[in-house]
Amino acid sequence: MTRTLEWNVHLDLSEENGTTKAEAVLDTGSEKLMGHGVARCNPQDVDIPTIGDELAASRAMKDVAGQLMRAADREMEAVGAGPTKGPLGKPYAWTDVAG
Repeated sequence: MTRTLEWNVHLDLSEENGTTKAEAVLDTGSEKLMGHGVARCNPQDVDIPTIGDELAASRAMKDVAGQLMRAADREMEAVGAGPTKGPLGKPYAWTDVAG
């Protein structure tokens, strides 16, 4: 079976008084997951807005990724293919199939 899907991510960033906030929304077409991230500039550091943007955005996307992984785990468990109980092994990664 061949499938082609397009999922969209929308990312909003705002900065005020050295605090950058990010909201990431993943739209799969059938559901939306929303993640949040925050970055604060240490008052002793040089204020470089792009660093705050990158940190807040990555944290928001990490939040969405965690929600997506938990949803997949629940769905796998529902069909008897979920992770085993107890200590988990090394996480599966894309490079594991290429090597």
